[in-house]
Amino acid sequence: MYLKQLSLINFKNYASFEEKFSKKLNCFVGNNGMGKTNLLDAIYYLSFCKSFFNSIDSQNIKHHEAFFVLQAYFDKFGEEIEVYCGIKRNQKKIFKKNKKEYERLSEHIGQFPLVMISPSDAELINESSEVRRKFLDGIISQYDKVYLDKLISYNHVLKQRNALLKNFHETRTFDSETLEIWDEQLILHGKGILQIRADFLKQFIPLFNKHYQFISNSKEEVTLNYLNSLGEKEFKTALLTSLTRDRVLHYTTIGPHKDDLEFAIEGFSLKKFASQGQQKSYLLALKLAQFEFIKDQKNTKPLLLLDDIYDKLDEERFTKLIEMVSGQSFGQVFITDTHPERMNKLLNEMQVEHKIFLVDEGFVQHF
Repeated sequence: MYLKQLSLINFKNYASFEEKFSKKLNCFVGNNGMGKTNLLDAIYYLSFCKSFFNSIDSQNIKHHEAFFVLQAYFDKFGEEIEVYCGIKRNQKKIFKKNKKEYERLSEHIGQFPLVMISPSDAELINESSEVRRKFLDGIISQYDKVYLDKLISYNHVLKQRNALLKNFHETRTFDSETLEIWDEQLILHGKGILQIRADFLKQFIPLFNKHYQFISNSKEEVTLNYLNSLGEKEFKTALLTSLTRDRVLHYTTIGPHKDDLEFAIEGFSLKKFASQGQQKSYLLALKLAQFEFIKDQKNTKPLLLLDDIYDKLDEERFTKLIEMVSGQSFGQVFITDTHPERMNKLLNEMQVEHKIFLVDEGFVQHF
């Protein structure tokens, strides 16, 4: 699978853009703030039906314009597929595959698998557990439709249960029978989510360890653990135990929506004790493991987007990474970089098929 052609109208800082791409490496080069990352985000949009950086669709429309359009042609197992996304201010998002509009956007997720590596990955270490859960959910949802449906259903039930808890507080009432109805649904979908997450991590963690050792050239031990908010309790027992707290806080305090991933190195917190280099290597290993896992599950090579990756690594490791993604294990790759000559020299030396695009304030030309 690869992206043959991409066109944009009024997306972020682009009035218009249209280009055909190399099947292997494509580099967007130029100074910071010129719009290189916006092109990667457009590709991400067409895979996930949303921006990697800004979940509010209307804020991705170019200033003073009324709409944006993204259109792409993919080659998937020899078949050309058109994907279209159109957004007007204050109107419903339109997403189409081969000119047929989706009834549910979730039907599109996983059809064009993609992995994005970005400086914002540092949020996985530094921000709240919600960011790490989204990372986990984002991987599994690309290959498991049952999981995605359970996740959507669970979040719907969770919203209803929280609204009921809030209503109890506001009306100074309590109805255990109504609450139990939502509890049963929460448990039904929640148990499925927990089981699929556990099965996923059994396969994912060895891949992560392998990639960390490759990147770091180190024998230091890294670990990735799942922190279950239920503890050792059954879901129903945990809900009953936490009910008093839930009623005080007016929301559900335990369940898959409160679980977390723990990142550690040599048994200590990655956030508190790891060097910057170790943190960068850890994040890169997570994303490369994500790529390999999805490739195996989908039997196709995901698109790989590398945003400002040189900032993450020293020159030796950057060269090593480019050599790796240029190989047969990887498919089409999109890279942003601030040094056109450096990237051109490196790719020419490797004799890998590539195209380089020079980006300057929303205008693009071939380098």
